[in-house]
Amino acid sequence: MCGLEVVCAGKGTKHLPGYHDVTPATVWDHYGLPPEQTAGLNAQMFCSFVDGTKSAVEMAAVSNATGLVPQARGLGFPPCGTAELAAQLRPAGEGGVLDRSSTLEVVSSLHPDGSPVAGDLRWGVYVTVAAGDRFVASAFAAYGLATSADGRVAALWRPAHLVGLELGVSVARAALAGEPTGSAIAAIAGVACCAKRDLRAGETIDGEGGEHVYGVLRSMSPALGARMLPMGLARGARVVRDITRGSEVAQQDVEIADRGSAAALYVDLIRELAAPAAHT
Repeated sequence: MCGLEVVCAGKGTKHLPGYHDVTPATVWDHYGLPPEQTAGLNAQMFCSFVDGTKSAVEMAAVSNATGLVPQARGLGFPPCGTAELAAQLRPAGEGGVLDRSSTLEVVSSLHPDGSPVAGDLRWGVYVTVAAGDRFVASAFAAYGLATSADGRVAALWRPAHLVGLELGVSVARAALAGEPTGSAIAAIAGVACCAKRDLRAGETIDGEGGEHVYGVLRSMSPALGARMLPMGLARGARVVRDITRGSEVAQQDVEIADRGSAAALYVDLIRELAAPAAHT
């Protein structure tokens, strides 16, 4: 409505390159909670927060609701604090770290060596926007926004969000006003499974946040959708041929256990994705 180009939208998290290999057995070594606070917590759920799966699922939802398109690499988790958002969360050709504009990225609160990022956004969300002309760019400066060195890109962020309260508001809006908090406008992004370790034929995948696979953000296409094992159908899938660590898991590599409504909806989705291609 404001006429601003959305360059990038996303959130912060705690992430290091090795976190894709984290399992429920090792998650508390990385998450950051003291041992006395982990009793009774769902280690597999928290593992999905750490291994990148939850970030991929959330950014896929944002993509499908807004039209923002994932980068070719999915998510890179670059270390970035709030002071650098406007400079870093822009295309590489303009001095940033993105491979395109109108995209998504999750920034890490840690540098690759494990040291903390100044002004980290681990618990927050952000958006970077670009000015269409000099007048708007001057308004960024006049209102004190954090901008890139050239003043063209500005960053807005919230350092935290109150999950429980936000959920209640969403439920109330849906039930009382018939308004969705967010809804998909198209199938733009999905979450594919990658193997955390070598998987052997006969094993059963334990799903999101487990010891077998982690999720990666991908741009959807009819070919990819028909080939990839979506994270939402991974739990209970039986491996039928060996899969190398780090490889994306294909549907042909497994027997999918879920034959209910979720699986049927996914088949319908792939059919709808393929329909436009059939008419071109």
